[in-house]
Amino acid sequence: MRIIQGKYKGRYLEGFTIDGTRPTMDRVKESLFAMLQNRMRDSICLDLFAGSGNLGIEALSMGAKKVTFVDVNKKAVQTIQKNLHGIGETGEVLQLDFEKACLLFGKEKRTFTLIFLDPPYNSNSLSKALFLIQKENLLTQDGMVVCESDALDKIQYEKTYYQVEKEKKYGEKHIVILKRK
Repeated sequence: MRIIQGKYKGRYLEGFTIDGTRPTMDRVKESLFAMLQNRMRDSICLDLFAGSGNLGIEALSMGAKKVTFVDVNKKAVQTIQKNLHGIGETGEVLQLDFEKACLLFGKEKRTFTLIFLDPPYNSNSLSKALFLIQKENLLTQDGMVVCESDALDKIQYEKTYYQVEKEKKYGEKHIVILKRK
């Protein structure tokens, strides 16, 4: 797994074998960030099911101002910290369940311009996260959420709050970018 664009292009990241994670592969990541490249500079990002930190670190490489990484898995958190250290970057890394993280950010009145959601496929966490992002008002007015899933029907959202900006299928993966209305 490597960084594919930006100032850290070509650097390798650890974490491909963390239990319970499924890193976004280079081909998919390259296409995804090509869709987002105009939104990266100075963005405030949340990588909510961070795993190795792959997506958030790619965002930093492409000019994100700040990334907050959240994962419940202790080994994932340690890997994110190691990957950030390896490229000389800093980021807020929290070992928290995604629901607790969303409630915390809501209480702190924090907002993000870009949120990455790539939860385990065998869960219904994606729809829960989208609901909490809306309920806790975590998106800026022009904010976007990047959803990755193995099935479109797992991406359930409130159509009065979100609208589909882009949608793409890569084999069994679906990427849906939702924009706040």
